Amino acid sequence: MIKNIIFDIGNVLVDYKPVEFLARKGFSEPVIKRILKASVLSPYWEQFERADLTEEEAMSAFVSLDPEIERELYKAYTNIKGMLLLRDFAVDWVRNLKEAGYKVYYLSNYSKKAYNECRESLAFMKDMEGGFLSFQERITKPDPEIYRRFLKRFGLKPEESVFVDDTEQNVSVAKELGFHGIIFTSYESTVEQLAALGVESKRRMAEDETGR
Repeated sequence: MIKNIIFDIGNVLVDYKPVEFLARKGFSEPVIKRILKASVLSPYWEQFERADLTEEEAMSAFVSLDPEIERELYKAYTNIKGMLLLRDFAVDWVRNLKEAGYKVYYLSNYSKKAYNECRESLAFMKDMEGGFLSFQERITKPDPEIYRRFLKRFGLKPEESVFVDDTEQNVSVAKELGFHGIIFTSYESTVEQLAALGVESKRRMAEDETGR
């Protein structure tokens, strides 16, 4: 029986679209590709998300990969407000699941900078039981240890838990450890896959009853 729903955050409950974010800052497509290659797509980004690098160290590392765009890198990341945007369905989804009797958690790779500067995108957190952010735990998915630590911290059984993430590898590792796993592609698809596991939100159940 499913008792716990565990959500990744980026591209599940919030929009994480760095290309669009950088375009809104006025960068051209070629420059955006260089910025992403030197930052988000570099090994340094994961180190930044697990707090192995400070913000200053991370920026220096990004610049070291493409010194010609130092000014652009600093313009891109000095302030990242708006890089993560709350999805319309997120808060209601979490609340409906809780009202239906499930415990809801988060487990996400997330930098301290994103947490501090994009706090409005995390409005759902106050309705959750708790969770892990990588920068707080100093470990990132898909390292199996983060899942084991999560289960121990909250006293959960993996067979009673569903993990929802947009990254296949993260879900695969969770399933290897006994979780039920869903690869997020859309809200509608995930609701259907949760229903197949017997998970129904309060709103979904009410709609079914009124439609009979």
